[in-house]
Amino acid sequence: MPLNRRKFLKKSAVTGAGVAIAGTAAAPAAQAADAKKPAKPAKRYAFTVMGTTDLHGNVFNWDYFTDKEFDDKAHNDVGLAKISTLVNQIREEKGRRNTLLIDAGDTIQGTQLSYYYAKVDPITAKGGPVHPMAQAMNAIGYDAAALGNHEFNYGIPVLRKFEEQCCFPLLGANALDAKTLRPAFPPFSMHRLRTPFGRDVKVAVLGLTNPGIAIWDKANVQGKMTFPGLEEQAAKWVPKLRSMGADVVIVSAHSGSSGTSSYGDQLPYIENAAGLVAEQVPGIDAILVGHAHTEIPEYFVTNKETGKQVVLSEPLKWGQRLTLFDFELVWDKGRWTVEKVGAQVLNSNTVEEDPKIVKLLGDEHEKVVAYVNQVIGTNAAEMTSVEAPYKDVPIIDLINHIQADTVKQALAGTEYAALPVLSQAAAFSRSAVIPAGEVTIRDVAGLYVFENTLEARLMTGAQIKAYLEYSANYFVQTAADAAIDPAKLTNANGTPDYNYDVVSGLTYEIDIARPAGSRIANVRFEGAPLADDQQFVFAVNNYRANGGGNFPYVAAAKLLWSNSDEIRNTMIAWVKAKGSIDPAEFATVDWKLTRNGTPVF
Repeated sequence: MPLNRRKFLKKSAVTGAGVAIAGTAAAPAAQAADAKKPAKPAKRYAFTVMGTTDLHGNVFNWDYFTDKEFDDKAHNDVGLAKISTLVNQIREEKGRRNTLLIDAGDTIQGTQLSYYYAKVDPITAKGGPVHPMAQAMNAIGYDAAALGNHEFNYGIPVLRKFEEQCCFPLLGANALDAKTLRPAFPPFSMHRLRTPFGRDVKVAVLGLTNPGIAIWDKANVQGKMTFPGLEEQAAKWVPKLRSMGADVVIVSAHSGSSGTSSYGDQLPYIENAAGLVAEQVPGIDAILVGHAHTEIPEYFVTNKETGKQVVLSEPLKWGQRLTLFDFELVWDKGRWTVEKVGAQVLNSNTVEEDPKIVKLLGDEHEKVVAYVNQVIGTNAAEMTSVEAPYKDVPIIDLINHIQADTVKQALAGTEYAALPVLSQAAAFSRSAVIPAGEVTIRDVAGLYVFENTLEARLMTGAQIKAYLEYSANYFVQTAADAAIDPAKLTNANGTPDYNYDVVSGLTYEIDIARPAGSRIANVRFEGAPLADDQQFVFAVNNYRANGGGNFPYVAAAKLLWSNSDEIRNTMIAWVKAKGSIDPAEFATVDWKLTRNGTPVF
């Protein structure tokens, strides 16, 4: 039947009008139905920032001083090869594009592996090798690392060469050029994480290092770099990072969390300032903490200005732990906002070493093992440091004997040649052993585990007494009639072993029954009471001489001589030159613990 166009249009108009009316009548019901529909889910994105700190030259789970696999009482493992396995697991779980990997400093000093490539086969030599830590960290895929204070131990040229060899930036917002006061290293790095929702998340990592560098490595940085406080520089840079569009701001700080300093008031800056940065500087989401060699899985600090919680985490040193910062973000008002962040640490003793890293650096490892096992002399009788924290033992006497001998030779023919030489040393390790028989480089190196250098300072008898009194704070006050437990005598108020100095060249007693500040008694030089005005040459390591530990007088004392070579190398050279060690030639009991004048041991 042919279509009647007029009837069709008329019918359509009526139908259309009916639909329009029906639609109008149904509108409130439709709106009510829409109101019952669930709200569109918010856009959310999660990512993880992994962190290490204080790696100190540890690539493998190996102790070059004992020439065997690393182990301690807690059965921790160490090294980047272990960390690499953990990192691979997290990237597999989270998706590599949803992760970042950063470090909080102290990377290129601490093991004979790192020493070898700074001094024996240096990376700074023409056509020299690539530093093993750079090779390992590049292979693992680090995104950024803050500078630590020990990065400066071998001088700025070694650090600059290491920086050149790294495929990631070394950050230091408060490491400034001394002349221009501009950052000498990149202050921050910016990273983009791609989300499924179109707009990337911009993550800023701000690097802060330790102002104590100005003291501890004065010889390497004076006149070249300056190191203002962490809070000051964070307050300068965090707002800039936010204005640049950073959705998340993470600080990688080579600074402990406690707000304390080991060098007193010599600098107007706090050594362990990470907690203060979190408290005082708004706009920070998380801080990777370093320097203090403590384990802090998760610690929250409330920012005073915003009331916001900032999460801090410090993984244990040497690659024993890997920190995970887990971020949860929500899209709100046209930008990504941190909704939640937490932290935890993973233990590297739960995994095997990454075969890729083992293969990559196997040759370097073998070279160093061969180096440290070179025989350099013989020893007449075994010496150990097991009792060194509370007894005068020959192995510490050896350090002082070599230091005093070196200083005497250096000052020969000068106006100070006739002055008596005293020497200080600390028990850096309670497990050091120099065996009877053949002595290797690692035997001697294991006795002096830090890259300290030797200086000679001019001190008086009164100043030496004050120095000894300060050092005696290391001991716990113990009543004269109390039972003696050597394990409970030392480390009073958290004083580390390396901040207890013994002094050779005179004799004295430490009365631990007395309160701190009045313990040193019967100080004698060549059998006579020590005169306050008598002058001495004091052989002292550069860490102590530059204020490390805040010992009195020494930092301000006149410098008579200094050596650029490590004390460890001086000791190795001394043993090589002598060919033999005989404790009978230098071991004497110069100090002892007493209680009311009665010897403890």
